[in-house]
Amino acid sequence: MTEMVYGAVPQRDAEPVLPAWWRTIDKWSFSCVLILGCIGILLGLAASPPLAEKNGFAPFHYVQRQAVFGMLGLGVMMVVSMMRPDLVRRLAVLGFLAAFASLILLPVLGTDFGKGAVRWYSLGVASVQPSEFLKPTFVVLAAWMIAASGQIGGPPGRSWSFALMLVILGFLALQPDFGQAALVLFSWGVMYFVAGAPITLLLGMAGCVVLAGTFAYTNSEHFARRIDGFLSTEVEPTTQLGFATNAIREGGFFGVGVGEGQVKWSLPDAHTDFIIAVAAEEYGLVLVLCIIALYACIVLRSLVRLMRERDPFIRLAGAGLIAVLGAQALINLGVAVRLLPAKGMTLPFVSYGGSSVVAAGIAMGMLLAFTRTRPQGQIGDLLRGRR
Repeated sequence: MTEMVYGAVPQRDAEPVLPAWWRTIDKWSFSCVLILGCIGILLGLAASPPLAEKNGFAPFHYVQRQAVFGMLGLGVMMVVSMMRPDLVRRLAVLGFLAAFASLILLPVLGTDFGKGAVRWYSLGVASVQPSEFLKPTFVVLAAWMIAASGQIGGPPGRSWSFALMLVILGFLALQPDFGQAALVLFSWGVMYFVAGAPITLLLGMAGCVVLAGTFAYTNSEHFARRIDGFLSTEVEPTTQLGFATNAIREGGFFGVGVGEGQVKWSLPDAHTDFIIAVAAEEYGLVLVLCIIALYACIVLRSLVRLMRERDPFIRLAGAGLIAVLGAQALINLGVAVRLLPAKGMTLPFVSYGGSSVVAAGIAMGMLLAFTRTRPQGQIGDLLRGRR
């Protein structure tokens, strides 16, 4: 419909799918994801052998599994990125329904694996965390609702998306999983802001977040323990934060050397939540800055391409997906250097984990699909035509 109204750039006829996909995709963002995946395998070679030895597996058991998860995530990302935005939207709705149903059933059928939070389904050979798949699918569904509310005679999509977001936050808080709840809330807030939300509403939401945090602190031992640990002036050296802080300090600028790090023998989550501590200790600040630069490139490149997009739904969904990816990486890095309370959140494309890698692949595939160059011209063409 957009092309019919505003005109279109000529499209090549009968072009094969793969060449057309490669010509229109954001190659910089795609390349950054591949590099992050390779860095994840490299760090897995350093971080996972101690855990494999502890659990009685071969030294590179978890690295091999991570490679399989990575290939699966890459394949899903490529397939999703080849889809039309309307097809991505339809599949996201179906995916959301499945993920939301799985989230509801977690208290009955889920497990906590001894970590104090019921977030996973155990499948024997693997586990699934529904909230990882809920995030990207919710973003697309909420973007569709918000965009539809801006149409003449459209439904009250903003109110619907807000109500749905509150329901999701409630189920995540029951696990408890306040980190994923924060990502869902942040992504919805970004989309609502992009859609033109009044600043008073956003300030009111910020106040509600403070009140909800206060309530959680006084009623959740799990939440209070993490906040107290974050606010403490001294870091207990035998805790995960203590080990991570010491590893980052020891790494310095160039690191202690490949395979010479010691934090992987002390941290139970060295290959997942605290993978950046292993990177900082063995490879130093240089690799950490490279990782940050790769995430920054994905975020900035995607934002630049979305700024040229005419379709409100694509702009909103793309902004929400960027918010999820960027905020999750920022939270993981912030926890490792004690700028944020411990959240139990993985580093996208780098940390070990099937659900994390595959869900990140789905989210990135959606973002690449939305930022592909399509025969619609740019929004600047429309603005110049109105002069």
